[in-house]
Amino acid sequence: MNDTLIECVPNISEGRNLDIINAIVDSARKIDGVNILGCEPDSDYNRTVITIAGHPDSVTKGAYEIILKSLELIDMRNHSGNHPRMGAVDVCPFVPLSENSMEYCIKSANNLSELIGNKVPHFFYGDAASSKERYSLSKLRKMEYEGLENRFNGGEWNDENTRLPDRWSGKWGENESRFGAVAIGARNILVAYNVNVNETDAKASKIAGSMIRTSGRLIKKDGKKMRINGLLDHVQGMGVPLPSSSISQVSMNLQNVSETSMHMAFEAVKSIVNDHGVETCGSELVGLVPLSAMLDSGKWFCPDPENTSDEDLVQYAIDGLGLDYLRKFNPNLSIIEWAIENRGAHDE
Repeated sequence: MNDTLIECVPNISEGRNLDIINAIVDSARKIDGVNILGCEPDSDYNRTVITIAGHPDSVTKGAYEIILKSLELIDMRNHSGNHPRMGAVDVCPFVPLSENSMEYCIKSANNLSELIGNKVPHFFYGDAASSKERYSLSKLRKMEYEGLENRFNGGEWNDENTRLPDRWSGKWGENESRFGAVAIGARNILVAYNVNVNETDAKASKIAGSMIRTSGRLIKKDGKKMRINGLLDHVQGMGVPLPSSSISQVSMNLQNVSETSMHMAFEAVKSIVNDHGVETCGSELVGLVPLSAMLDSGKWFCPDPENTSDEDLVQYAIDGLGLDYLRKFNPNLSIIEWAIENRGAHDE
C-alpha cells in the first residue's frame, strides 16, 4: 500500500470567487499525505479543476474534505457557467498513477461513499460504476443540476437504470438543493484539452466540436434520428465562447491520449475551423498531463525527434500547441511525473 500512488481530480462548480476556491483547496491540504498538484479556476466555465495525489487513504480523505467544504460554501441555486455540471462538486474521479493501482482507485471511490453517507447524493461512474448503464458520465449528468429535483422525484427521465443516485437520503431537502449531486468514479488518465479559436461567437468552434467528438452528430428528420460518428476516437468535445479572452474554444476530454493525442486533436480542430475562415490561436491544458503525451506531441512538431532530449521535446510541444497563449504553461507543475518529482524534492 505504501508504494501505491493515485490522484483525484475533483471539479468544483466555482471558478470566480478565489476565497471560496482557496478555502476548498485548503480543506484537503490539511490532510497528512495529500499533495496539491493543481488548482485551475476558469471564470467562463465557473469551474475549478483541483488535482490531489498521494497514497489512497490520504487522497480519499482529501476528496471527502473537498466535498464537505463545497457543500458548505457553494450553493448551486446561484450557479451558472458554460460547462455541464450537476453539483457543487460535479465529478470526483480517482486515477491510477502507479502500476496496478486501478483496484485502489475503485476502493477509494467506495470508501469515499462510505464517508459521505447520505449527506449528498452521489453516483458511481467509470470503472467504479455499479452497472454498465452508469459507466458514462454524460449519461448521468444529462439535464444537469436544474433537472435533478424533478428527476429524483419521478419526473421525466429516459432511462430508469440511471435515474437515481447510487446513494442519497431519498428525499430532496436543503443539502440536495444546495449541493446537487456528484459523480464519483475511477478512470484512467484523462487529458482535459481545449483548442483556442479566434472568434467570439463559437460558430466554427461548435461545428468543429460536433465533428471531432466520438459521438459525432445526431441528425433528426421527419421524426427519425440517425447518429453520424465523429472523426476522433475517445474524445468528448463541444464548442463554447470564452468571453473573458474574446475568443472561443473547442473544449475536449481526451479519454485515451495514447490513441488520440493532443496534436491530433489540435490539427483536426485547426483544419476544420480553417475551412470556415477562422484561425486557431494556441490551446490550453486544464489540470495535469502525463509526460508521454507531451513527448508524443513534441515529436510531431520537432524536426529531429530521435536526437532531441525530453526537455526539448516538451518545449516543442508547448510551442507547437501554443500552450502559452492564455497563460504561461509551467511543465514542472503541469506534467504529472515532473510535478510529483518537484513536490517530493520540495517536501524533502
